[in-house]
Order: sequence, then C-alpha cells, then structure tokens
Amino acid sequence: MFNFFSNTFENLKNAVSKTAQTLVGNVVGSVEQEEEFSDFVLEDMEDLLISADLGVSYASELVDNLRNQSKVKPSEVKSYLKNSFIETLRLAGDTKLKIKDGLNIYFVTGVNGVGKTTLIGKLAYQFKQSGKKVLVAAADTFRAAAEEQLDIWSKRAGADIVRKDKVDPAAVVYEAIEKAQNEHYDILLVDTAGRLQNKFNLMEELSKIKSVIDKKAPDALRECILVLDANTGQNGLQQAKVFTEAVNLTSVAITKLDGSAKGAIVLAIAKEFKLPVKLIGVGEKMEDLKEFIPEDFINALFL
Repeated sequence: MFNFFSNTFENLKNAVSKTAQTLVGNVVGSVEQEEEFSDFVLEDMEDLLISADLGVSYASELVDNLRNQSKVKPSEVKSYLKNSFIETLRLAGDTKLKIKDGLNIYFVTGVNGVGKTTLIGKLAYQFKQSGKKVLVAAADTFRAAAEEQLDIWSKRAGADIVRKDKVDPAAVVYEAIEKAQNEHYDILLVDTAGRLQNKFNLMEELSKIKSVIDKKAPDALRECILVLDANTGQNGLQQAKVFTEAVNLTSVAITKLDGSAKGAIVLAIAKEFKLPVKLIGVGEKMEDLKEFIPEDFINALFL
C-alpha cells in the first residue's frame, strides 16, 4: 500500500522509550518477583497502569482478568500484557491508510494545537514523494495563523492549496473538490477547525463539511482522521468522544510521540473506540511521519 514511510525500528524504539518505562517497565518490575497475585499486588499494578494513561476501564479489565485465576503467574505478567495489547490493536481494525485509484480525500480533524497542520504538511510531502498530485483545502478559515501555516507547509511539500480567508469552510471544501476533480488530483487533504470552546458550532461546521464531501465526491472519501497529541494522555479520550459525535471517524494519527511518556493513549483509543491508529509522528523532519505498525509498536514497548 504505502512504501514511502521509512519506518526504522530503532527510531520507533527511541520514540517510545519513556512510554515503555511507564507502561511496561514500572508495571512488570512491581509484579514479576511476587509469589502470587494478592489484592495488594493487583491494586498496585492497576494504579501503575492508570498512571501510565492506559485508561481506568482498560486498566481495571486487565487486572480483573488476573484475579482468582491460576493460568498466569506474576513472573509471566510481561507476556500477559504484551498479548493483551496486541489483541487490543488487532480488534481496533486495519492500520493501513486507505487509498485507491482516482481521487482520495482525507478529512483531518482535531483540536487546535495538536499538530494537525504539521501532520497535513508532512502527509502531503509523503504523497508527493510517491508521485501523487496533491491538493490541500484550508478549511480552518477563521484562524489566519492556521491558514498561513498550512500555506507554508504546502509550499514546502510541493502541494497546491485552496484557501479563502473568512469564508464558510464548507465553501472552501466545495471549491477544492471541484478543482481536484477537474484537474485530476490524486489526493485532497482537508484541514479543519478544532475549536472546542463552542462544541455545538464546531460539530455543525464539521458535519457541514462532511456533507459537502458526501454529496460532491461520495466515493472519494477514504479516511476521517482524528489527530491527537501523545502528551494529552487521557484528555485524548475526551477529544475522541467529541469528534466521534461530529463525524464518523475512521482512524487516528498520534503526533509528538517521541519523548512522550503517555504513548499508551494509542492502546486506550483502540480499546475504547475501536479506532485504529494509522499514522504516528516521531520527530520534526518531513520524513518523521510514520505508518503505524502494531507489531513494531508493541515490540518496541516490550524490549
């Protein structure tokens, strides 16, 4: 599907090293020397999983499965967690970004400040590097800084852009779709606003944009991608809830994973919303947007 994501395991291992310590190292270290799973040991394990941003319900489920059972010993907790995490990611769905011949539209959403615009720029660059004709729609029209930033990223990536300040975002998307269809673009990346202060207005705006895409190019929409900052931890679950209500999300992109100790949000989102993570940002460079490979992510955590 995609061969332009240069995914080196060493880079990934370095990027998730802090998460590996909080989610795996601390938990396993507190349990594996014990003779049995006493209530005290299990409570300590649950607290550590919650503090690693795995989510209260998921942490409780993992620990409850260890109560009153004899199959898994404390010395085997590392293997137990690894298998559980792999199963969670598997059940969330396919992690390959969808792409077909013809026009492919990617609807990108998320709150302001999560790195949405940067991710779009990097994604545009990756598509351009693989020989695709790329157009960006600047639909966050009431935040001038956002449009300027997207313009800069688009030029850097070699992509074209449709932008119109202070107009209805849906009108910008309509125009971008027309241009993409008439001029035979392969990729249309739609940037959107992420103002959570007035949730109703945001949801109305996103729904309107989605409606324009559904009417104007019903067969072209490939992904509705929610962008989350790895450092937000459990706040990411609340963001996912809001945006799931607004649009039918298909996948998640996690930015700023490098250096974060809260990368367990990948697992929490997969568990709670059955949403697959498809892209991860592990650095500042254009090439530092990576395809998410579940097995590599889990192996990097458990080394």
